[in-house]
Amino acid sequence: MKLFARIGRAIGYALGALAAALCLVQAWFFAHVVYWDRVNPDTTTFMAQHLAEARKRNAKVELKHQWVDYARVSTPLKRAVIVAEDAKFIDHDGFDWDGIQRAIEKNQKRGKVVAGGSTISQQLAKNLFLSGERSFARKIEEAIITLMLEAVMSKRRILELYLNVAEWGDGVFGAEAAARHYYGVNAASLDAEQAAQLAAMLPRPRFYDHNRGSRYLAQYTERILARMPSAQVP
Repeated sequence: MKLFARIGRAIGYALGALAAALCLVQAWFFAHVVYWDRVNPDTTTFMAQHLAEARKRNAKVELKHQWVDYARVSTPLKRAVIVAEDAKFIDHDGFDWDGIQRAIEKNQKRGKVVAGGSTISQQLAKNLFLSGERSFARKIEEAIITLMLEAVMSKRRILELYLNVAEWGDGVFGAEAAARHYYGVNAASLDAEQAAQLAAMLPRPRFYDHNRGSRYLAQYTERILARMPSAQVP
């Protein structure tokens, strides 16, 4: 009996230590969310991982990234990104349950993962803090951070952060770098067609960076362009 008691206490201590560690991790995430509500991040976990991988091939490579304030991003790009990535962005609490259900049905029909259903808030959570691996634990953490973002930040701030950290090409991050990389203009000068094309690239930015003449990209750009007038931006 004493042996079982010692084992029970050991398990209890281990579970307590694990719970404390998990609480500390969540506190670390939350502190950063609060901080980044007011301060612009210089980099993200996703950007750092991409840079580390790129430097294995070329030690001198640098990312293309330049912060630009919300007011200096063209309204067409804001509309296009919302149309392409998260049509219900203004209204939801971080999760588009209808979109998630549609993604599940589409994946089941195709027999593989072809759609994610992630909102802009969820994508921001992943880009800021998490790795690119796909696992149940990572999805749970993404959901927790998404709730933190929605609780602390305004929709305008969430969209501002997303527009500045989203991947838009091979080593290209953020709207300003993307506008200069593809069109030689700043983010404020993007017109509707340019904005729609940039938004269409978001699901596969590195692929479209090297395949800009893709027929599907052109068709998807036209669909986004047609829906942009109805998009609500914060």
